[in-house]
Amino acid sequence: MLIIYVPNPVLVIIDVQPKELGIPTKAYYAIEEVITIYWLPLQNATQKSQKVFVHVPSEIAAHEVEEIGVEHLLRDVKDTTISTLVTGKLAASKGLDARLKEIRGYLDLIIDGKLPLNHEILYHLQDAFNLLPNLNVADLIKAFAVKTNDQMLVIYLSSLIRSVIALHNLINNKMLNKEHEKAEDAKHATVPPVAGS
Repeated sequence: MLIIYVPNPVLVIIDVQPKELGIPTKAYYAIEEVITIYWLPLQNATQKSQKVFVHVPSEIAAHEVEEIGVEHLLRDVKDTTISTLVTGKLAASKGLDARLKEIRGYLDLIIDGKLPLNHEILYHLQDAFNLLPNLNVADLIKAFAVKTNDQMLVIYLSSLIRSVIALHNLINNKMLNKEHEKAEDAKHATVPPVAGS
């Protein structure tokens, strides 16, 4: 974990060995929070201030020329046998799993009383859960299965076609190399030896 202090009050944390998907950075902004404490018997209020860190959404970007250069360097590193669609789905599933675990951890902290209840966050969670489809309907389950099978079939066929095309190109390349070798051998055989002086 690498912690970078950018001009106050921003804190950037870079995970050098990331265990989750997405960019391995987290940025926080320090704000001063004022807490008012009321004393019931005396009806007096005391204010106490403390600095807290607030998460700031961040992203890592590059100029177009830098992106092209990195893509050019990574072109030979990429495994062409793995479809980008499959890796994209896998990355999305892992990201969803990480976010669901984060939500569960937050709700556990609320249940344990370690965090105060935030109604705005709970409203958003309720909206998300209300938008989920009802998976108890047989027609919907069948439609999901059919759609998933169709997508997997397309991925399988595209992998097969890519393999056949690569094999065809390999055979063509080998035949072309043999023709060049024959031409070179014929060229050396027809050249008369040069008389030495």
